[in-house]
Amino acid sequence: MGSAIGASLPIAVGVLVSPMPIVAVVLMLVTKRARSNAFSFLLGWVVGVALVGTLVILLMGGAADSDDGGTPLWAAIVKIVLGVGLLLLALKQWRGRPKRGEEPPAPRWMAAIEGFTPPKAFGLAFLLGAINPKNLLLVVSGAAAIVSATSERSDQFVALAVFVVVATIGVAAPVVVYLAMGTRAGAVLDDLKHWMVQNNAAIMTVLLLVLGMKMIGDGIGAL
Repeated sequence: MGSAIGASLPIAVGVLVSPMPIVAVVLMLVTKRARSNAFSFLLGWVVGVALVGTLVILLMGGAADSDDGGTPLWAAIVKIVLGVGLLLLALKQWRGRPKRGEEPPAPRWMAAIEGFTPPKAFGLAFLLGAINPKNLLLVVSGAAAIVSATSERSDQFVALAVFVVVATIGVAAPVVVYLAMGTRAGAVLDDLKHWMVQNNAAIMTVLLLVLGMKMIGDGIGAL
């Protein structure tokens, strides 16, 4: 179990610091339905990430270890393919970054958050956690790392639970700040939102690059 948690933890941290989900929950905390929308968003995020991870574990099965105790060939290839996918996403992020002094374009869903209800907040979180290509590839990579580290189904799901908890810290942190500081949290959260929007491309490029290289290195090392 420890090896599965250790293999997936760096990727969970990558999900943790993904800017857009954090920006979304920050925006919800300054609406009229701040608490209900934020908690619905957290629930949708957990369900989305956990569902993708569960599906990967079930689909990849319990054949994580080969007869000689090493990583099987298919698992090494999957890691390399996922790593290449992460590197391609990093390249796309870098090429799409705003030019110096240029305001990064805001996704259309940001403008609609003011009128969100809890079901819409849940749906947005599910989409960002389970459908958004960057996050989807990260969660699949994390679950694949878990499966390739252990063939014990119970250990796989314990490791997935740890992965989901760590991956949720980023979107949960603004909610904790809001609950602790109340109305005084507005300025802190606004500064956080502005910084993450401005630096989204750079943050994601570095994350995807590092995690992509790690996945490729792990895959090559297992061949």
